[in-house]
Amino acid sequence: MQQGIHPEYVLTEVTCSCGNSFTTRSTVSSGKIQAATCNKCHPFYTGKQRILDTGGRVAKFKARYAKVKDKAKGGK
Repeated sequence: MQQGIHPEYVLTEVTCSCGNSFTTRSTVSSGKIQAATCNKCHPFYTGKQRILDTGGRVAKFKARYAKVKDKAKGGK
């Protein structure tokens, strides 16, 4: 590696808005990062994710796909 062209890589404490914190390494010189979500509170990782079906788009897709599937099987 060339000398003098790389940023300093320091220990950094990441704190989430839910209160969870962990230590990692980063180029942030202050040594602290504030995060909005983490793996402890993000809906995707906690399994508390809600799927919002605005205007019945999912139902419309399923109905359309069912018609295509029936045609493929030899239906009308």
